[in-house]
Amino acid sequence: MRIGDAKQSYEADEAIWTSSTQKIWLAIFLFALAAFPFFADSYLLYMGCLVGIAVISTTGLNILTGFTGLISLGQAGFMGVGGYTVAWLSLNTALPFPVTLLLAGLLAAAVGILVGLPSLRVKGLYLAIATLAASVFLHFIFAQWESVTGGMGGLSLEPAHLFGLTLQSDFEMYFVIVPLAVLMVLAAKNVFRTRVGRAFIAIRDRDISAEILGINLLRYKLMSFALSSFYAGVAGGLFAYFYRVVTPESFPLSMSIFYLAAVIVGGMGNLLGGILGAAFMTLIPEALNLLTAALTPFYPNAPIFMSPMLEIIFGALIVGFLIFEPHGLAEIWHRIRRFFSLWPFRN
Repeated sequence: MRIGDAKQSYEADEAIWTSSTQKIWLAIFLFALAAFPFFADSYLLYMGCLVGIAVISTTGLNILTGFTGLISLGQAGFMGVGGYTVAWLSLNTALPFPVTLLLAGLLAAAVGILVGLPSLRVKGLYLAIATLAASVFLHFIFAQWESVTGGMGGLSLEPAHLFGLTLQSDFEMYFVIVPLAVLMVLAAKNVFRTRVGRAFIAIRDRDISAEILGINLLRYKLMSFALSSFYAGVAGGLFAYFYRVVTPESFPLSMSIFYLAAVIVGGMGNLLGGILGAAFMTLIPEALNLLTAALTPFYPNAPIFMSPMLEIIFGALIVGFLIFEPHGLAEIWHRIRRFFSLWPFRN
């Protein structure tokens, strides 16, 4: 820590924005997000919506894994709960879009609490296997409970309606998904300025010591599971409204691995890392598609060769960042900021 970084009060230490420069850059960033859909083509709008959904789900998983230290491989299952909830409600009730999305998050949170019950007794790899089993069980329900989920054929949704507008295009969905992602990231940021967020971090750092200090481990672990699953449920609901169809194959196990990779690559226990990781991991498949298209004229079997590469690359990124940069892309970004904040007077 540099001398200039020392804070003079607790309020200053807990402040979200620590300088006027940060506020200016935030305003520029928000303006760019608002202007983006007016200049982007349909493909970029599509990718922007996907990144927004990924940011919400990754932020939720980061709360659980990065800040509370509880590894989960059930994020796809929780997103599926949210997706099927909005699909069923839109088909069988007249509830408005914001209410169905909220109920999707709440139902996913309830399921997350049930899945989190073993977390008091098991942790680490054992907890990861338990959440993996829960995700497999949820996938089984999605496929077999045909009267509710439509079985393997899934459910189709009507477009979302908001303030009398029908949200059919990617342009219209962008102005729902991206602002909601910004609000949910800011909400998560504020959680860690409260007693609850500090309890999460204490459990991650040393759970036994946290319990000795009076933190109820089961209560706060379940709260972390509930909050993380709520974010996943909202992301799953937006996913369903974006594609307007949900099937069991919409939420495969590879999706859980995708979000865990996004947390690790971006930086565990860092909200900026969740954003960077979500964007980076969302763009990786698109980069592979572009590479495949470029190779196909010279190597006709390129699509067959490249099809299994996505999972391999995800695994390699997880291992690579754990070994060479365990703090992820967020730490690389902070390093760049420090460089320019000291330039040209570097040590």
